[in-house]
Order: sequence, then C-alpha cells, then structure tokens
Amino acid sequence: MATLMSGAKMLLECLAREDVDCIFGYPGGVTLPLYDAIYESPMRHVLVRHEENACFAAEGYARSTGRTGVCCATSGPGATNLVTGLVNALMDSIPVVAITGQVHSKLIGSDAFQEADTFGLTRSGTKHNYLVKSIHDLPRVVHEAFYIANSGRPGPVLIDIPKDVFQAQAHYTPVTTIHLPGYKLSLDGHTGQIRRASQMIAESKQPLFYIGGGAISSGASEELIQLVEKVDAPAVCTLMGLGAIPTTHPNFVSMPGMHGSYAANMAMTECDLLIALGTRFDDRVTGRLSAFAPHAKVIHVDVDPSEIGKNRAPDLPIVGDLKRVSAKLFKFAGEPENQPEADVIEARRAWWKQVRGWQRQHPLVPAIDDTVIKPQHVIAEIDRISAGNAIVSSDVGQHQMWLAQFVRFNAPRLWLTSGGLGSMGFGLPSAVGAQTANPDKLVFAVVGDGGFQMSIPELSTVASNGLPVKIVVINNGYLGMVRQWQTMFYNNRLSAVTLECFPDAGKLAAAYGFKGRTISRPDELAPALQEAVDEPGPYLLNVMVDPDENVYPMVPAGAAISEMVFGPPQRVAVPK
Repeated sequence: MATLMSGAKMLLECLAREDVDCIFGYPGGVTLPLYDAIYESPMRHVLVRHEENACFAAEGYARSTGRTGVCCATSGPGATNLVTGLVNALMDSIPVVAITGQVHSKLIGSDAFQEADTFGLTRSGTKHNYLVKSIHDLPRVVHEAFYIANSGRPGPVLIDIPKDVFQAQAHYTPVTTIHLPGYKLSLDGHTGQIRRASQMIAESKQPLFYIGGGAISSGASEELIQLVEKVDAPAVCTLMGLGAIPTTHPNFVSMPGMHGSYAANMAMTECDLLIALGTRFDDRVTGRLSAFAPHAKVIHVDVDPSEIGKNRAPDLPIVGDLKRVSAKLFKFAGEPENQPEADVIEARRAWWKQVRGWQRQHPLVPAIDDTVIKPQHVIAEIDRISAGNAIVSSDVGQHQMWLAQFVRFNAPRLWLTSGGLGSMGFGLPSAVGAQTANPDKLVFAVVGDGGFQMSIPELSTVASNGLPVKIVVINNGYLGMVRQWQTMFYNNRLSAVTLECFPDAGKLAAAYGFKGRTISRPDELAPALQEAVDEPGPYLLNVMVDPDENVYPMVPAGAAISEMVFGPPQRVAVPK
C-alpha cells in the first residue's frame, strides 16, 4: 500500500533507497521542511560551513568510495555557492547529486527573497538538472538523478525543489524502473573494433598505455593491470588517473604533461602506438597539440562518445565502458593470432631500454636541504609515512604537482584532487568527505597557504565531527604557482601573489579544540608529521618551506611536451 508522506520525507525515503548514508549541507529558509524531516531521520547530515564546500565534501566522499555523493543547499545564495563545486565535479566526472531548495512555485520568476534561477544557472555546469514542479514527479526525478549521475560517464546532477513541493502531501510508491528514452549508453564496445585494437597492439614496436581518470570511474584497475602486464608495455597515468595502476608497478612510468616526468613525456613523443584509455587528451597533457605523439597511431577508448576525436582524431575509436573493454582486450591479446612476431618482441626490448634510459637521464628526485625545508621534502615524508596506502586530498597549485610526482598510490581512490577546474579550496572539504566515508583510513589534506585560507571555516566541521584529518599546509608565503609563472614569464614582476598575515597554526587549531603547530627547520619535519599521524584526532601542521622553489620539469605554455624546462636559467659567466 502506498504511504502518505510529505515531499521532504519522500525525498529522504528515495535517498535511503539509493543507499545514501550521508548528506553534506547547509540549511536555509526554503529547505526548512527538509531539515525538519532530517531531525527525526536516521540519515546522517554533516553541517559544513560554506555551501561550496558541501559539494567539495560530497566529491571527496564519491572520489574515495565510488558511490554518489550528496549535498544540499537552500535557494538563492546557497544554490549559487554550489556552482563551482558542480562544475568541478562535471570536469572531473564525479557522481554527485545536489539538492537545492527553491522559492514557492507561485513565486518563481517574481524576484522573491532569495530567488535565483538555479535551473538555468546550472544547465551548463551539470550533467543534467531538474526543477521539480509536482510532488508526484519527485520519486521518479530522484531515482533518475542517481542513475544519470553514476552511469556512463559520471557527473553531477542537480534537483531544484520548491518549498511547496517539500511541504505537499502525497502517497509514495517506490520506483522500480528507470525509463530514459533519450539517454543511451554504449558500454560493451564494438567487438570488431576491439579485435582490431588487439591486432594493432600486437604489431606495435613502441606501444604506450595512456591512462586517465576514466580508469578510476569505471573501476577498471584490475583489468588494466592484467592488460598492461600481458602486453608488457610502459604505462603513464594522468593527474586524474594516478592509482589506476600502482605507482610501484614495474610497468608504470609516471605522470605525463606540463609537470610530468621526462621519461613519460618522451615516451609519449616517441611511441608508435598510443593506447588512450579513459582520458580526454587534456591540454595540460598534450602541450602543443600539433606536436603531440607525432609518430603514433591512436587507439582511444572512452565511454563518452563526445570525447572521441575532440582533441586528437584516433585511428581506432572504441566507445565503451573501460572495465568491460579492457577485459575483452586482455582476452583477445591472449589469442594465437594476436601474439607479437619475433622482430616486434626484439623492438620492444629496445623500447623498454630507451624508456628506462629516459628515467635515469632525468629522474624525479625530491629536493632536500639541511638549512631550509624544501616543499618536495615535505611530500617525500608524507609518502614515507603513508607508504602508498593513505588517502591524500590535495588543493591546487605547486604542492599538487609535487604530490603527483612523489607520492605513491598503490590503489585507486586514494588520490583526490581538482584536476579539470583547478579549484583552490578543494583540499580540506574533500578530505572531510573522504574521512566521513572512510573513518578508519589515514587521510591527509595537503594544502597551500592560499587554498587553505579559502576553506579555513571547515576546521569547524573537522572539529565538531571529530574527523581525524591530518592537515598539512605547505606554506611558502605566496600563491606559489602564480608566482612561478610571474617569475619565469613576466620578468619576475610579482603582482598580488604575496600572502601575509597567516594565522598562528597552534593557536588556530587550539581555538577549535585540537592540536597544531608550525615548523620551519628540516630536522623538525619527520617528528612533526609522525606526531600528527599518531594523534587520534585532527591535526594542523603548518610547514614553512623555501618560498622560491619551483616545480620542475615544466613545459612552457605553447611548447611541445618534449620541450621541457628542468630548472631556472643558468647564469653564464661573460669574459671581461
């Protein structure tokens, strides 16, 4: 028998049926009916201190678990504050369902108090969005939203609900089927194309696997490892793909791109077959597109057909779920007709020798100094303590690139970062979401002094929920990456990049009821990090690092990825 309930309770019932156990949100006037229903509901609600951070926290939850994250905000400014987080989730293909309140249906379009056109504002910033006009549509909309968010190429879906829909009463009937005639998914991949891809791989003398964030989204790590080992080719993972193959795996080279390694970038430049899996040929990876992988044929596998050929035309496109396609590629690679010939095997030995040579020629080695803490030294110590098994949530900037270069990730969903949008302030709230979802895991929030101050109110969320997040501030007194560009390309004209008046970390943490400290000497680093990890609750460690350190290698804007800069220009003595 259908049960009579309010729209607010109906929403909570739908969320429970989607196995949602936590909402990250901030209440307001038009969402009061929902929060009144939450009062007597077993649903956990984590009160963040800014709506943007509610979306970032939902992303951290989703990125670390593979489940759909849920966030909630009120109408007007609450909803508009979600927009950055929604676009962030869209660009990184993260499944999030955002619930926003809207003014009474009769007031929509009248410029009512705290009214904003949330539906119109978020059309281009979400995978899909809804404005619910009737309580009778609510169950269908909620279940469709979760299906869309977590199927195919994942992404954020927004549901805008007027206050009168929250308050209305109707009989709730469970939704058992999803019917979306215009939403077609091609998941298995074309068998003929996959067979042809297997043949191309068998014939390739210098193959390279180019693995992106789609490998994480599709849960394809196990299948990819088997495929890479079967082919025995080098593999690189993009910023979003790190962890898809363990960074300790012998076939893993490193991250490619603007701050990728010499070996990864040269391998992409010299390969004769680029096997692109769940990646979108982002400009930060390709550099000057006309010079990218100039000798290579390209196999491109992606679940989103709009990505195929968007930036680089593939020689062989395959639209499908990467987990399923990788399993088929592995199967076909084992067939007799797809075994490489003797000359190919010999050429691949030489290819591996070349790749190993590039690794030795310009290795990624963290800088360590006896007199000043180098930021790379901090990252190396975090890597030592985490041993490739901690969740590391990063903010955006120089420290983000050093983390990608030097931290090992032995499994997927340990590395959380804002890749496509590059949203400062992401690191701490994302760690809140990850720690909420993984209470027994060690979670680091590694942030810059700039991004940290954008999300500093979430220290209250950390403290009030007893989340044992280890917050490490890489403090160089600058907006570091902006300063690096100004130093290198704007004649060192440092404009609006100096950060002054950073708070005392010990006093700041103590104000929220947990421990913290500031360090500035290299000999303090290892003991301080160990103290933070041993502390059962949260910890704020502010590390004063060399303010002039830059991230290398670096590919300048407009250059080919083989045209890397490995350090500051060397002064040449001019004869008198």
